[in-house]
Amino acid sequence: MNFPGKTLLAFAVIAAGISAANAGVIIGGTRVIYDGNKKEASISVNNPDSSPYLIQSWIETLNGGAEKAPFVITPPLYRLDKGQQNMERVVLTGALPQDRESLFWLNIKAIPSASKKDNTLQIAVKTRIKLIYRPAALKTKMPEELVGQLLWQRSGNQLVVKNPGDYIINFNEISVGGKKLDDVSYVLPHATAKFNLPAGISDTRVTYKVINDYGGVGEAHKATL
Repeated sequence: MNFPGKTLLAFAVIAAGISAANAGVIIGGTRVIYDGNKKEASISVNNPDSSPYLIQSWIETLNGGAEKAPFVITPPLYRLDKGQQNMERVVLTGALPQDRESLFWLNIKAIPSASKKDNTLQIAVKTRIKLIYRPAALKTKMPEELVGQLLWQRSGNQLVVKNPGDYIINFNEISVGGKKLDDVSYVLPHATAKFNLPAGISDTRVTYKVINDYGGVGEAHKATL
């Protein structure tokens, strides 16, 4: 087994008669909550597959780009053999606001090994999950306890939600008048988020569900525009 250099960027076609190689790496969570009371956070990476993988991990700011995130993740690059598990550690290295949560992206790329015997299409699969920094000064609350603070209104063809609280609210789904909105995401603390409304909606009834710290979806909540 080996890891050819240029295949690390995306994929490599080894020969004709191609078949797809499925990634078997399992990430131990859909998000990481970094508790400001602790020195680090962690997440597991498991390989139940029969082949080894090269695992590359890094953290980005919310907008990505060249801006450096105030965290380090270790190990950033390693080989994960068949049946092996590794714990990745996230350590805060910079200063962040202590009166509200902050959101970052944790990226984990699984790069399959290439066998010289098989004709395969090798695909590097990248998983991106939320890394939420929760300051020690904040009392731990679940999103379900905070939805009453949200303020909803309509602005043209957009639904606007304002979050006056200190916690990030992650939405699983939002519906207006029984019609689900596309591409709903989250609203940051002390910030506003806007989501496009389906055409022809005049209803003022909003129904939404939020995601908890463990990636679970709560009950439906209602609001009026």
